[in-house]
Amino acid sequence: MVSIFVGPVYFIVQYFIWTAVYGSAETINGIALPQMIRYFGAVALIGYLTMDFADWNLDMLIRTGKFLTYALRPLNHRFFAFSQKVGHRLLGFVVEFIPCVLIFTLLFRIDMRPAYIGWTILSIALAYLMLFFVNYCLGMASFWIVQSYGIRSVYSILSAVFSGMLIPLVFFPKPMQIIQFFLPFQYTSYVPAMVFLGQYSLGDIHLSIPAIVGIQAAAVLAVFLVSELMYKAAMKQFTAVGV
Repeated sequence: MVSIFVGPVYFIVQYFIWTAVYGSAETINGIALPQMIRYFGAVALIGYLTMDFADWNLDMLIRTGKFLTYALRPLNHRFFAFSQKVGHRLLGFVVEFIPCVLIFTLLFRIDMRPAYIGWTILSIALAYLMLFFVNYCLGMASFWIVQSYGIRSVYSILSAVFSGMLIPLVFFPKPMQIIQFFLPFQYTSYVPAMVFLGQYSLGDIHLSIPAIVGIQAAAVLAVFLVSELMYKAAMKQFTAVGV
């Protein structure tokens, strides 16, 4: 429950930074200050709902040999890990998400009502899946390189920058914005946050909410297929002894 304070602290830092950046300007890159404040409030809340540790957990199981106990079971470990994540985030919804919604609404007086609640829920669910499948793929790298910490660290840094957690992606150069459509980063944070606001644009491309959620779903499907191929290859690669 200590993590309850992470979201508000993150939000306060962003609030003071962007208030100073805007100064007397009404909008920057088409985003007004109140929208920017709501954007970072949404990013903080979405982070509570999608947080995942599948990469670290799978890496640990492979390095210690404990993955053998799962490989011998009739249940696919990826499904087990996903079920574990569901339970973990249901707990997070109660002890992290709800208290932070109340803090943002009652203490900071921020309107945290999504523009389209149905599309927002769907987009967050897709972000939830995207983060899990990507992290599971990163964890499976340990089947080939033993220790995936380096790869996971690099991805974590790239994700922090290009997912929209630190700065909205519209502030990046246009070519870099276009590239984001073909990378998994924006689909974990930026897209659901913009769906929450009710408008989406990137690289001077303006899309309707149903269109960008559809693209997000296609990206999740692509990563799932990659995960499926990697899992089958990993099972052929994996060797272990003992119990």
